[in-house]
Amino acid sequence: MISACILVKGAVMLSSFWKQNKGVKNSGLASLLLILLSITGCSVKQPHQAAIASAHPLATQAGFEILRQGGNVYDAAVAISAALAVVEPSGSGLGGGGFWLLHREYDNLDIMIDGREKAPLAAHKNMFLDTKGNANKQLSLNGVLAAGIPGMPAGLVHLSEKYGKLPLATSLQPAIRYAEQGFAIDTRHQKLLGFRKNILNQHPETAAIFLAQGEIPDKDSLLQQRDLAQTLKHMAKHGKQGFYAGSVADKLVAAVQQDNGIWTLDDLLNYQVVERKPMTGSYKNIKITSAALPSSGGIVLLEALNILENIDLGAVNNITRKHLISEAMRRAYHDRALYLGDTDYVDVPVDRLINKYYAQGLSSSIRVDKALPNEYLTGHTPEKQGGRNTTHFSIIDNEGNRVAATLSINFPFGAGLVASGTGVLLNNEMDDFVSAKNSGNGYGLVGGDANAIAPEKRMLSSMTPTFLENSGRIAVLGTPGGSRIISMVLLATLDFTAGNSPESWVKVKRFHHQYIPDQILYEKGGLSTREVEGLQALGHQLKQTYNYGNMQAVQLDKNNGSLSAASDQRGEGQASVQQIHK
Repeated sequence: MISACILVKGAVMLSSFWKQNKGVKNSGLASLLLILLSITGCSVKQPHQAAIASAHPLATQAGFEILRQGGNVYDAAVAISAALAVVEPSGSGLGGGGFWLLHREYDNLDIMIDGREKAPLAAHKNMFLDTKGNANKQLSLNGVLAAGIPGMPAGLVHLSEKYGKLPLATSLQPAIRYAEQGFAIDTRHQKLLGFRKNILNQHPETAAIFLAQGEIPDKDSLLQQRDLAQTLKHMAKHGKQGFYAGSVADKLVAAVQQDNGIWTLDDLLNYQVVERKPMTGSYKNIKITSAALPSSGGIVLLEALNILENIDLGAVNNITRKHLISEAMRRAYHDRALYLGDTDYVDVPVDRLINKYYAQGLSSSIRVDKALPNEYLTGHTPEKQGGRNTTHFSIIDNEGNRVAATLSINFPFGAGLVASGTGVLLNNEMDDFVSAKNSGNGYGLVGGDANAIAPEKRMLSSMTPTFLENSGRIAVLGTPGGSRIISMVLLATLDFTAGNSPESWVKVKRFHHQYIPDQILYEKGGLSTREVEGLQALGHQLKQTYNYGNMQAVQLDKNNGSLSAASDQRGEGQASVQQIHK
């Protein structure tokens, strides 16, 4: 009987592999084999519970809806991504892109789907410079020139077809319903509309969708996006071609070119997602899996943690601890500015940057009693102010299959322009390239030639979807927040290391140093008066800002199989653990 169990369980695994990798969506083979397991007295563990945390309750509900229809976590990720594109248009959308970090438990696969936007074919290094060679930030932030070629739709199709069990059309249904029937807007949506109201009002089609006679709609007003629903239906029926070719593509290009943009149909037809090997490393006894280039998130996170591994944070007082963490951030972000870009176009010394011996050298330059200014690392660069953007969700089932996805259109409501007849809000990710020497992007991040504009190149990102794993727990987490994403994930990782729960990770008080500007930025209440004074005495410049970030985190306890989830109270998302009855 034992040998029969082994044979049948092996066949079940083979059937699962076959369905995942050969595109067999509705095979009854697995069901037949499960009957054989019952006859032979064997048992096999089946997924029956999942945890989801996302930035909007309707997106979380969409994920569970698809799981209950027999989908796996990757189908649910498609549903959540598409739903967020509808119900949180300030943070992501079909006109944007993102990174989906996946783990598949049965074959221990870790992969990152790179759906980052690309520069159009006609883009060039000097496209945002004025006659004096200075960067024109209005061009890179607002309007059609600011928009890269979207990667989100291709990412959704790829995720569904290669890793999902259900048809794409099924997984898109919640998003289509939300767009068609509408949903009530919340106070966060209102606040972000206020941040970009003037830009939205410059484009009548955009204003007609999101504003009420040019003003912020009342809380709980119904937002309907019927054109967007039709675009989603085209994707449901035609897959990738439903966005990158045909009538939708024609409308996208026409809208861009009408406003003197440079998109062509070839730009859309040529777009491809890329599967990349994630960045991996360790901090003490924790395995870290995070985003690879063109996201800087994984490299900067690992470099900062490698530096801190040489420092006993538990042996110092709270002020010194925050000082040392800030100094590690400073050095990691410095290397981001110097070296990082799209590895399809430039050589990046990745192995050196995440090498623990390299981090030992960097940590030796940190003084416990004094902040060393940026001039000790390299020349100073002018300061720039930041903003808010992006969205994140995390999902895990009780078998350990999981997705961490960070999605973006860059600034709230992207470039502020909806392509007529599509409902698609264009991104302004071109601003994430380096337009000119010593010019920071909208979040103050500087860089060099490695992140210069080039045709079909992917712009550098800070998105940091991340898995943490030790002998007892698996964490899935990430957050929006522009340049501050990486430091938020760093602080949450340190809190995970201390043994705390997802509820604690998302509540951690936040502070940040990104090399340029040379200051510690901290959220309201992020540092006490005593800590501010202590850090100033060490030589730091400090600046308080609004409460930032919107972390979404889930956890699997490997010892008892229990799940937990938490959604950042700074946002209006929803985290839930639910039974999945199929």
